[in-house]
Amino acid sequence: MLFNSLDFAVFFPIVFVLYWLVSQKLYLRNILILVSSYVFYGWWDWRFLILIVISSLVDFYVGQQLDKTEDSKKRKMFLYLSLLVNLGFLFYFKYTNFFIDTFVDSFKLFGKTLEVSTLNIILPVGISFYTFQTLSYTIDIYRKQLKPTKDPIAFFAFVAFFPQLVAGPIERASHLLPQFYKTYKFNYNQVKSGLLLMAFGLFKKMVIADRAALYVNEVYNNPGNYEGVETIIATVLFAFQIYCDFSGYSDIAIGAARTMGFDLMKNFDSPYLSKSITEFWRRWHISLSTWFRDYVYIPLGGSRNGKYRTYANLFIVFLVSGLWHGAAMTFVIWGAIHGLIIVLEKATSKPKDILFQKLNMNKANLSNKLVFIFITFTIVCFAWVFFRANTFADAQLIVSGFFNNNFYELFGDQLYLIGLKENEFTLLMLTILGLVFIERFHRKQSLFKILNQQALPFRWAVYVCIGLFITLFGVYGDTIASEFIYFQF
Repeated sequence: MLFNSLDFAVFFPIVFVLYWLVSQKLYLRNILILVSSYVFYGWWDWRFLILIVISSLVDFYVGQQLDKTEDSKKRKMFLYLSLLVNLGFLFYFKYTNFFIDTFVDSFKLFGKTLEVSTLNIILPVGISFYTFQTLSYTIDIYRKQLKPTKDPIAFFAFVAFFPQLVAGPIERASHLLPQFYKTYKFNYNQVKSGLLLMAFGLFKKMVIADRAALYVNEVYNNPGNYEGVETIIATVLFAFQIYCDFSGYSDIAIGAARTMGFDLMKNFDSPYLSKSITEFWRRWHISLSTWFRDYVYIPLGGSRNGKYRTYANLFIVFLVSGLWHGAAMTFVIWGAIHGLIIVLEKATSKPKDILFQKLNMNKANLSNKLVFIFITFTIVCFAWVFFRANTFADAQLIVSGFFNNNFYELFGDQLYLIGLKENEFTLLMLTILGLVFIERFHRKQSLFKILNQQALPFRWAVYVCIGLFITLFGVYGDTIASEFIYFQF
């Protein structure tokens, strides 16, 4: 069930009303959340529910057993059971065909062709997200950082919580699970704040991301037909498309949870205002980057074993992150680009500080900040080429197209003929600029707080205008554009 669908527009108000009717009866409330979450998830394909139920059963059982024994061998055995089931599902459904193709291609290097066909496997929606979420539960119990729950309904509801089930934020049990043990009183300001955040998420998704997708899809699905400015604009637009698409989903998820009294972690923090790739990853998909830090980077040794081992650990984490995003070499290359830049930044951080001092450059200076933001954004956009391209060959065409000189097209009408009419293209540019301004301003002062301080008629005029703007300028009818990008991961 998509957040931007008519189905959800009917589903969510019903769940919201029922939730607050039973909110003070904890057991009934959690049952309602669990059933609603399974309806939400099963809306795509009821067979997907089998996997999430099995994962929940296994990890609830493993959590109980880990708490009962101090025997290190038994504890490792139970942890391996959780890893085997969860990662086994993930690898089978997401990576089987990738490894088959890689195996076949490796033989081609030696002049041999294997007649091996890929399997007809449907990737369950959101499996990468809920797998990581439930794994963190068992790993934290194994590390004795968390006590297991004895309430199976609360645990199952935690794993399947519908606002963040299929695309995050990837919550830790230590943060979200205790919230299923509490009852909440209806809070008008909290509900209003949640609804406004949901509206902002829908604005980012339907007005910006889905409109940008029309231009991006045309260029990236036909890379041989476009070059120069066309490919550059398409790549920059994809940067905003994926940001507005994914952060829009997170905003709707956090807002929906907030209307029911739940607090989900912040997943984005104006990442395109970052002055380095290291800073970018502190602001982009925060729940995933912190998950990899705690459950991959630190277990590998983190920064405890010398600088070269630190560099290797960082690079491995980003390779794994690339593979997590998609079963294709293009995603691995995307992860490798970020990993390489992160390592370079780590290796040159002190020399760079010395250079600033010698040149008497103040890093707080606005012009210097803008230079670093521009450089970082350019690197991020270059890496997005491999993330978005359908194949490595397509990525090569896009990159080579950057350097073809057709800058005269900046002043030609042909730019508006790529998926968008001139008025649509202009609207897209204006809304992107508006988003950048809003995010820059919001970092200094909460717009929600400012709005709440205004008179009631003004506030309701703003609410109506937001609703009308989304209704009038949202993109409708394009199934490919309307689906959230991260659902495929």
